Amino acid sequence: MTELTCKVDDLNGAAASVTPFDFPPALIPTHPVLSFASFFWGSGKPVPSVLDAREHRAVTSGRVAIAHALRQMGIGPGDEVLVPSYHCASMIEPVVWIGAKPVFYKIKADTSVDLQDAAAKVSGQTKAILAANYLGFPQDLTAIRSFSDTHRLMMLEDCAHCFLGQHNGQPVGSFGDYAIASSMKFFPMYEGGLLLSSRHSLTEVALHSAGLGFEAKVAFNSLEDSFEYKRMGIVKALLWLPIAAKDALWNRIKARKGTAVVSMAPGSSDGGFSFDPAWLGKRSSYFSRMMLRLVSKRRMGAARRRNYLKVQQALAGIPGCRPLFATLPEGVYPWVFPLQLDNPQPVFALLKNQGVPIIRFGEFLWPGVDASVCAESVDLSRRIMSFPCHQELKDAEINWMISKIKDALLLHGTPTP
Repeated sequence: MTELTCKVDDLNGAAASVTPFDFPPALIPTHPVLSFASFFWGSGKPVPSVLDAREHRAVTSGRVAIAHALRQMGIGPGDEVLVPSYHCASMIEPVVWIGAKPVFYKIKADTSVDLQDAAAKVSGQTKAILAANYLGFPQDLTAIRSFSDTHRLMMLEDCAHCFLGQHNGQPVGSFGDYAIASSMKFFPMYEGGLLLSSRHSLTEVALHSAGLGFEAKVAFNSLEDSFEYKRMGIVKALLWLPIAAKDALWNRIKARKGTAVVSMAPGSSDGGFSFDPAWLGKRSSYFSRMMLRLVSKRRMGAARRRNYLKVQQALAGIPGCRPLFATLPEGVYPWVFPLQLDNPQPVFALLKNQGVPIIRFGEFLWPGVDASVCAESVDLSRRIMSFPCHQELKDAEINWMISKIKDALLLHGTPTP
């Protein structure tokens, strides 16, 4: 804990020179990083997941999986797809790329689908509905399935935030005609997504390797991410020579080609939101596919629930904030801990300048999606700050994060009159 505190103290002295759009890196991992504990299976019942679907294909990102699903559905120019007004651009880009028109339906304050509004927006051109299980909490998937059947629509279940869990005794990902998942949000890997279906064959989805450069980059970047946060030190010591050789080679390539260097990994791995169709036919790396097999989902589910509840209990009663979801039901395994803030911007800036990781899903909505389309979506995009609760966080890291959130809320939690 001493080393972590020293780093934050150093940042506090320089915070005044950091602009709101130039924040320092997070001092604890925002997403899961590889550790030896990742492979501890633990005890207890198996945890349901999207991998319980009848068929799946491992691709490089969730947005690529969305594009594949739209193709499998036969969506094309002139068609309409119902999409949620609370979203990130990577959910909408594939719809636009395939030539369809995204039609935005309302969501409620608890992120549930407003099916009455969705029904009002069904037209003769509407072919599908995309429903997102936000932040790890499943929608009323039975109702959405019934809605889809009533209106003769294909259902695309977006499990990018919800790799684990069930609804009405059925695994997430099994309600839609097709489902997608973002495995790199839950597993210690640099890239990874899934296309799934319990209702249709995926034999037509042909994938091939992205090449040795891609395979090496994914493995090295996944390991280096782990080393950055002080995990797997023995492995780092053993691999120092090949890593140094890799860095030297890559620096030579960049120096020779300048800005014309072609990326060996999808932009989604580095936090971008755009859709690159060049990755549509690429298979997820061998490293990532092995992580899907070897990393314990039991440990993942138990740790995420434990960490979520720890943060929830620690922040209970503090003015200026409340959890987006009042309870954590059984069978729910959250992606993050979403906190609704009364005075979000100063709290966000202070925490980011201190190196606290924050995820702001839906911060930038699609052009034209404003309060006239869905006031709740706009409010959620502005007020919700989500904090990591993944399985690879250490107790000292969670305690440090909680203390920083508390301090920021006590200082800036309520708006100045």
